[in-house]
Amino acid sequence: MKYIYQIVIIFVITFIGEVLYKFIPLPVPASIYGLVIMLVCLKTKIIKLDQVKGAGGFLLETMPIMFIPAAVGLITVWKDVINIIVPITIIVVLSTLFVIAATGRTTQFMLRRNGGTKQ
Repeated sequence: MKYIYQIVIIFVITFIGEVLYKFIPLPVPASIYGLVIMLVCLKTKIIKLDQVKGAGGFLLETMPIMFIPAAVGLITVWKDVINIIVPITIIVVLSTLFVIAATGRTTQFMLRRNGGTKQ
């Protein structure tokens, strides 16, 4: 029952993000609205981490399953993709390296700004 309550909280925040996406004329995905709302709620203690931690962990553990349809879709269009596999691979590798570097720099900045303490 505890996990159902936690998932309901996450889904309500997600739904609010979807509603904001429909009414705010900005090119921001609904998921980003939901993430920002969840961040604000967690930081202001409106929602305590314990109220969503279990369901969040479960959702993170099952996330790889969500990529199976994309992989199957890639297999079905393999004939079309094989001709451009080298540029796609280069783009994927470079963008992954960029994300790793940006995440590392952001983390270092935040740690320095907070005096190296973890919150």
